[in-house]
Amino acid sequence: MAASSIDYARLYSEGLPDPTPRFTPFPPYYFIGGNNDPEQIPIEGLIAAADTVLRREGSKLAIYNLGLGPQGYPGLRQFVADKSKRHRGIDAPIDDITITSGSGQGIDMISRLLVNPGDTVLVEEFCYQGAMNRFRKLGAKLEGMALDADGIVIDALAAQLASLKAKGVTPKFIYTIPTIQNPTGSILPLDRRHALIKLAREYNVAIFEDECYADLIWQGIDAPPALYALDPGCVIHLGSFSKSLAPALRLGYVIAEWEIMKRLLPLKGDSGTGALDQMVVAEYFSKHFDDHLPHLNTVLHDKLQTMIEAVEREFGSAAECWVPKGGIFLWIKLPQNVDVRTLIKPAADAGIVFNAGPDWAVSADNSSSHLRLCFAMPSKDVIRKGVAALAKVCYEQTGIPEQSGNVRRAG
Repeated sequence: MAASSIDYARLYSEGLPDPTPRFTPFPPYYFIGGNNDPEQIPIEGLIAAADTVLRREGSKLAIYNLGLGPQGYPGLRQFVADKSKRHRGIDAPIDDITITSGSGQGIDMISRLLVNPGDTVLVEEFCYQGAMNRFRKLGAKLEGMALDADGIVIDALAAQLASLKAKGVTPKFIYTIPTIQNPTGSILPLDRRHALIKLAREYNVAIFEDECYADLIWQGIDAPPALYALDPGCVIHLGSFSKSLAPALRLGYVIAEWEIMKRLLPLKGDSGTGALDQMVVAEYFSKHFDDHLPHLNTVLHDKLQTMIEAVEREFGSAAECWVPKGGIFLWIKLPQNVDVRTLIKPAADAGIVFNAGPDWAVSADNSSSHLRLCFAMPSKDVIRKGVAALAKVCYEQTGIPEQSGNVRRAG
């Protein structure tokens, strides 16, 4: 390939992210990302939904936003309204719902609406990397909120807010994933939700509620109403279809009262989220959501059990699992003297990729021994083999786990 005749390096703007390497196929043991189980995509159902909706409304694709405005396909917004009311207790008209190109676009819009350089934003001490990166890119200072097995520790948050107030600091908002927290998989109990809202009102701090995993809850476990359902006046709500149906469809949604929504819409920055995707998902889920989700969650829970059993077998007492109540991730803590970042390259050399804890935490100080594994996409056999391979790498690099299946077989 001929070299460019233009020296583009001198033309690039400042502050660009690192260049992207060429795409390579997934390694054998791919435990990162928010991918789902390929075998659970309802292909025939989506084909039927596409056929139906294209025959009924396909001509509207000739017009940006289907000629129906920037908030998205009304059929999908109505489905979100109905689903959110039945499953999350949210009573919102479709004018308070906007469809986005994945939840990532929603995070971008809400961040741009609220964050100025130097603002303080409260996030859970272990938290979604994508959100933290966006807040930091806009110049926010992140403060971590303490977590336990049930989510945000309210007493600690109350003391934290009081301390910040004493310093003259009012956080711009609280970003929380209260229902199937990422990466820990916890569900914030109802009493803590009420207490969180009470603190938000007391300190005049908005709440940004991310519920992208709230549809993926194990059978027999109930989640309290969404924070938005308890007080729409102090909460902006974010949801997604990436986990409940398919990540590549790139569909999410924001729910906010109109006074907020009318300021969010100018920040959408596109000519509309993919309309055909919206039409197909609305057609399919309006008929099949309540049978698709229980089946998907059963499959995911079964894979989780396989991964937990593999971790217990291969790592023994060296690994402490935060057993999730839903979702697609397992958050694991290794002994304090293991820095998982030192395992990244040798693991990659062995065909294993995983998420290192510091990338999913406000600070590396309390997360360097943590890692996140996604169990949704790989098969059970791949999960077993991949966890065994990871334990082998860990033992070779750190001498831990001493009682792993690898050590026993080597003896």
